[in-house]
Amino acid sequence: MRFIDEAVVTVKAGDGGNGIASFRREKYVPRGGPDGGDGGSGGDVYVIADDNTNTLVDYRYTRRYDAKRGENGQSKNCSGKGSDDIYLPVPIGTTIVDTETDEVLGDLIEIGQTLLVAKGGDGGLGNTHFKSSTNQAPRKATSGFEGELKILKFELKVVADVGLVGLPNAGKSTFIRQVSAAKPKVADYPFTTLVPNLGVVDIGRHRSFVMADIPGLIEGASDGAGLGIRFLKHVARTRRLLHLIDVKPVDGSDPVENGRVILNELERFSPELANLPQILVLNKVDQVPEDELNALCTHIVAELGWTGIVFRTATLTGEGVDAVKYHLMNEIEREREREEEDPIFAEAQKERFERLEEEVRLNTEAQREAYRAARKAEREGLLDDSSFDDDDDDDGVEVAYVP
Repeated sequence: MRFIDEAVVTVKAGDGGNGIASFRREKYVPRGGPDGGDGGSGGDVYVIADDNTNTLVDYRYTRRYDAKRGENGQSKNCSGKGSDDIYLPVPIGTTIVDTETDEVLGDLIEIGQTLLVAKGGDGGLGNTHFKSSTNQAPRKATSGFEGELKILKFELKVVADVGLVGLPNAGKSTFIRQVSAAKPKVADYPFTTLVPNLGVVDIGRHRSFVMADIPGLIEGASDGAGLGIRFLKHVARTRRLLHLIDVKPVDGSDPVENGRVILNELERFSPELANLPQILVLNKVDQVPEDELNALCTHIVAELGWTGIVFRTATLTGEGVDAVKYHLMNEIEREREREEEDPIFAEAQKERFERLEEEVRLNTEAQREAYRAARKAEREGLLDDSSFDDDDDDDGVEVAYVP
């Protein structure tokens, strides 16, 4: 299933209807005077966050949306009918960007939230408006105004409280299967997960949070290697990052170096993102003999210089997983409560996420432009094509919440 996370669409608000020049003509009413009505307003174009929509794929096939123009005015001072507005449904978590000005028009993060993206034109004036003591039979009317035309980019980022990051085969997919009803593909080879998976972690009555399994990052992901350029941006909205490290990689690699790769890629992609609260999870501890486990885990933590919270898990058997999810729930609840009780903290949080959103968006666009420039150079024979894959970054995202 394709994961469509970006789409470019053209929207055209409706033009206003024309006013008309008309005169009252009734029996026994000589010189009835002007009675031309005004034109109706053109329809506006809105974008609305819809919880029944979980993909931008429809906007890959239909790329233009036009609201209808208003009706022309009529005689007897009758105004033309205004056109209905149109609403474009998008998934929750969609950012709307004006491509011409690169301005972020809005960020739809709540169900039913709407955003006016193109204003319909006002209707023209009928000749009634131009009647005066010196011009009692005006023959002037005005045309309706044009509706706005805009080219917009829809950018979808998954809306999750916790983002799972780690190298391929670190156990992220198995972890999310353990804590939610999400069923991502699990296999014993790298890059099993090719699209983000979201699961709702249900702790109990009225206690839950959303977790996102971000496809495996590799070294150079922040520069566009592997899948990183596509999906690193999807951890921008999370409150916590859960960093999984395989303590006994089947390929014999060093778990310390594997952890450093992810930390470095996060820092290179977005310093603001790297500053999000992180929790280290040493995974697959069931693959290490008990008499070696403590020494190995202590070594990994020490070599990484990790001073934060550390958990040990075996996601295949579920060992230690509950402790992680209850800790996350408590942390998220405390943060939510503080945001409700402390307006200053809430504002600081809002500003931090706005900075993060902007930084991630600009970095992603810069990487995309660099990738396109490199591809162009490769096509012109200036570079060796062995350093590029054939995937185009325009493939995108389909997101489904699984309770």
